[in-house]
Amino acid sequence: MGKKKEADPSLKGKKPINTAHNAKAESPALRRNPSHIANKMKRSEQYGKYLQQKKAARKDAKLKREKEAEELGEDVIKAKKEPRTLENTRELEPTMVSSEDPEVLADEGDDEFAPYFSSTEKPKILITTRPFPSQSLFYFIADLQKMIPSLHFYPRKKFSIKEICHFASNRNFTHLIVLSEKSKVCNGLTLSHLRKHDDTAIAGPTAFFKVSNVITSKDIPHHGSQTSHIPELNLHNFGTRLGHRIGRLLGSIFPHDAQFKGRQVVSFHNQRDYIFVRQHRYIFDEKNDKQKNKMMEQKVGGPPVNTRLQELGPRFTLRLRWLQEGTFDTKNGQYEWIHKRKEMDTTRRKFHL
Repeated sequence: MGKKKEADPSLKGKKPINTAHNAKAESPALRRNPSHIANKMKRSEQYGKYLQQKKAARKDAKLKREKEAEELGEDVIKAKKEPRTLENTRELEPTMVSSEDPEVLADEGDDEFAPYFSSTEKPKILITTRPFPSQSLFYFIADLQKMIPSLHFYPRKKFSIKEICHFASNRNFTHLIVLSEKSKVCNGLTLSHLRKHDDTAIAGPTAFFKVSNVITSKDIPHHGSQTSHIPELNLHNFGTRLGHRIGRLLGSIFPHDAQFKGRQVVSFHNQRDYIFVRQHRYIFDEKNDKQKNKMMEQKVGGPPVNTRLQELGPRFTLRLRWLQEGTFDTKNGQYEWIHKRKEMDTTRRKFHL
């Protein structure tokens, strides 16, 4: 046998570099986030190791807490904690109210929109556009006409919004919708209530929404076709006084004697002050023999049908910019609420609707 090769004198007294069995234990601890490293490749490598060590430290700390709790005879809670989100950590809004609040119910029973919610008056809406609209805006209007009953389109021509309000009010229209656009994409919606309230003899209110993410029905995969049935209405997560008012303004453009045979639902879902507008049809499919046999074997009860949703369209998002008393008047009108970004959006956890 040959003589064993000796290590180089320069390596004597030093530990070998390739110690795979104890590499994890001897890897240098990263004391801080390596974002200060200028070299991009080195920084990326060190940051990956930093995240791994951070995850391992959390796991060790969790196991240590559980072990200490067991030694003290305490019950170890295995349930997964609820993740922190902007919704469950939102700042308390002083105007938050419950939908069952007697004062709120009394106010809503006698406001401008009470005749529509009690079905004593049917809404009749006029919709128009900015002057010289693009062709793409008419596809969106066509979808809105299928979604909202009693929606009538009139071309804008060169009339001002004040003149259109006067024209619509004289012809017994209850609401006016004006769509604006930029670069052939709808980016704004003005909604004005034209009927005068019995107590104040003043029409309104008028709201302006920024519109985004418009997707017409033809661009939604596997979309269904709307029928002439009056849809059900779902107003969700409007919690403040302002939110209740906006929800009722949006809900007043729909009749409230839904025809359930059509199985169509229009939803206005408020999340972080963005109002997501969707229309669906709920479908009941009878379960096949395989599913029925499985239920019998497992002795599980339940309906003999599967329920699913089919989106009808259109799909778009609204965000409130201002709310004004009376009909449209940007010069002399009194504003109930204006979104002032620099003053109001001081934190991401503060919402107004």
